[in-house]
Amino acid sequence: MLLGAASSVAAPVTLAQAVEAAWQRTQAGAAAQAQQLRADAERRAAASYLVASPALSLSQRSDRWQKNSGVQENEVGIALPLWRPGQRDARRAAAESEHGLAMQGVQVARLRLAGQLRDLAWSLAGLKAEVANARAQQTYLQALAADVERRVKAGDLARSDALAAQGESLAAGAELDAAEQRFGAERQRWTALTGLDADIEAVEPAPPEGDPLDQDRHPLLAQQSLAVDAARRQLDVSRGDVAEAPELSVTYRNERGARGEPSQGSMVLALRLPFGTAARNEPLRAAALGALDQALAEQTRTRLELAAELAIARDAQQAADRQAALQRDRAALLRQRAALLDKSFRAGETALPELLLAVQAAAQADAALARQQAAQGNARARLLQASGVLP
Repeated sequence: MLLGAASSVAAPVTLAQAVEAAWQRTQAGAAAQAQQLRADAERRAAASYLVASPALSLSQRSDRWQKNSGVQENEVGIALPLWRPGQRDARRAAAESEHGLAMQGVQVARLRLAGQLRDLAWSLAGLKAEVANARAQQTYLQALAADVERRVKAGDLARSDALAAQGESLAAGAELDAAEQRFGAERQRWTALTGLDADIEAVEPAPPEGDPLDQDRHPLLAQQSLAVDAARRQLDVSRGDVAEAPELSVTYRNERGARGEPSQGSMVLALRLPFGTAARNEPLRAAALGALDQALAEQTRTRLELAAELAIARDAQQAADRQAALQRDRAALLRQRAALLDKSFRAGETALPELLLAVQAAAQADAALARQQAAQGNARARLLQASGVLP
């Protein structure tokens, strides 16, 4: 199906191309990309040989303000925060898990954007079909009004028939203007979101075989599984972070006992080992356990919601297929009836009001069919959306 009013202007674009254009235009995944940048920074920090930045220390000691005998001592040193055993591996695993979660967040953001574009694309499809039907109806009624006017001048029909035909023609023109306005407004929303003004080719892949919720194939479930894994990794980090980081310090000392005595240099190597306490460690572990419990609960809730959404989408798609078939048959019957009455009217066997009623009923059926066909396409698109399938 093609959407748009000027297919000769540019080649049609697919929904996949529209998603990419909207992604670049709106930066819909800005939050996920920011999370990815944070995860990359965590990975670089975990790959460092030090748990934190080193510190430089400078000191000087003298008796200038006391005896002033020339006692002097200068020190320059550097302190290196060290990883505790297993702490670096835990941090690295947590950083990798966060990075995977951030990457999956990009896919989820693209899926949400695709759902928005799918709804808009099929809305455009229905409105375009309504415009085409309204234009065909106006063309027919204009020709009918002209024919009635000729027959009135020939004395075959009353002047009231000409007025009725002209009134229906004007009403069809007003309906065409309204349909074009609705289509134009929806088209502007599409262009604002995607930056595209070409026709849209709403071609979708086939629905996946089997249950997309099995083995976490759905992007949302994959994201929740990664969130649970990231929470477990953070719990491992909190268990290994039992105290402040140990510090290895290397200091060079230059000292002089009194004025005139030679200076002597020495090196000092020191290790600082902080002790952990419950007051420091328990809140960290409790926070990590709370985050894990929340991630597990969110995973269960998401699975239940997606299962319900998938079942609803399947039922809606089946109902839309049935309704489209019924509307198609009804529209065909009413068009056939209107064609027969048109021939009968031109043969002088049917009154104009009866023909106008039949034509109006056929036009309404065609409009209903166009809307139902768009709803059918949208139902299939929503089934794909509920299955987690990108265009």
